[in-house]
Amino acid sequence: MQLVAVLPIFAGILFVGFALANTRPAIMRHAWLVPACAAALFFAFSVSAVVVEGPTGFWIDHTRDLWGNQIWFDLLLSTSIGWALIVPQATAAGMRPLLWLPVVAGTGSIGFLAMLARLLYLREQRQN
Repeated sequence: MQLVAVLPIFAGILFVGFALANTRPAIMRHAWLVPACAAALFFAFSVSAVVVEGPTGFWIDHTRDLWGNQIWFDLLLSTSIGWALIVPQATAAGMRPLLWLPVVAGTGSIGFLAMLARLLYLREQRQN
C-alpha cells in the first residue's frame, strides 16, 4: 500500500482518538503542547507537499470536480465554525484575533492549531 493511501487512514485514527480523549472535561497540564506539536508536524508535511507538488497544487484538487469543491467548502465551513468558537475565548485571554486571521486564512489548520496552542498556553498561565 502506498504512503498516500496509508496517511489518510492514520490521520482518521488519530482524529477518532483525539475526539474521544477530548470528551472528558478535565484539562490536562501542558495541553497546549498537543496542538503546537500537531501544527509543527503538519507544517513540515505541508512544506514537503509544496516542494513536491508546488504551492498551488491544492487548488487543482479543489477545482477538479464536485468532490474537490465539496472538500474545499467543507474546509471553509469547518474553519468558519472554529473561528466563531475560538474568537470570544481568544479575546478574553488577551489575544488579538485579527492578527491571527491572516495566519489561519493562509495556512488553514496549521495556523488554527498554533492559535489554539497559544490560547491553551495563556489559559494555563492564568491558572498558575
